[in-house]
Amino acid sequence: MQRSKRQFIKGCGALLTGVSIYGITQSPLASAPQASSHDDPSQIKYAMVHDENACIGCNACANTCRETNQVPDSVSRIHIERIGPFGEYPDQRYRFIRHSCQQCESAPCVKVCPTGAAYKDSKTGIVSVNGDRCVGCQYCVAACPYKVRFINPQTHSADKCDFCQQTQLKQGKQPACVVACPTKALTFGDLNDPQSDVVQLLKSRPTYREKVDLGTRPKLFHVQTIDGEIIL
Repeated sequence: MQRSKRQFIKGCGALLTGVSIYGITQSPLASAPQASSHDDPSQIKYAMVHDENACIGCNACANTCRETNQVPDSVSRIHIERIGPFGEYPDQRYRFIRHSCQQCESAPCVKVCPTGAAYKDSKTGIVSVNGDRCVGCQYCVAACPYKVRFINPQTHSADKCDFCQQTQLKQGKQPACVVACPTKALTFGDLNDPQSDVVQLLKSRPTYREKVDLGTRPKLFHVQTIDGEIIL
């Protein structure tokens, strides 16, 4: 890893001098078929819906993600935020919000990566990380407006949720968090398939996405909890 970093710095010193976390000129190091930063339409467009009404904050999703993808205890690809309580005892409720990679169609992390380690898969639309290319510069960590990227303390490369691309999906299975959820609060599927469960859910339920004003076009949707709303 140290030799890789020295080679990177030596070859890109002039480039890094004027770089911003919001833009970077084309680098020979970034020219790899699997590491395109373009927003070309993919054959499959995977997305996920988190139903806050069904979520009970049990953290089964985070725990199984850690085990399946060998994520160290000091970091996490998934964080469930608990907000509340709302209401009066004993009729109190909490709101549980999932924080993980938003799988942006226009991903800032991909655009700023100087080595092509952060890339958007052309077949699935999944934003992922090639650990062999990552030099730990943390440009992607700084550029992510959702603050869900981190440096893996064991691999020393950038890490985040990739919908279990290298584990579950390779075996033709759903992401580990979807399988493990005891209340079926997570729905995963292909937005390009009109018959998929995720498309059917999005058509039948109102949802929201985080920070859509930034133009990142996230593919993590939320069904907002109805607790605390005024019913006329």
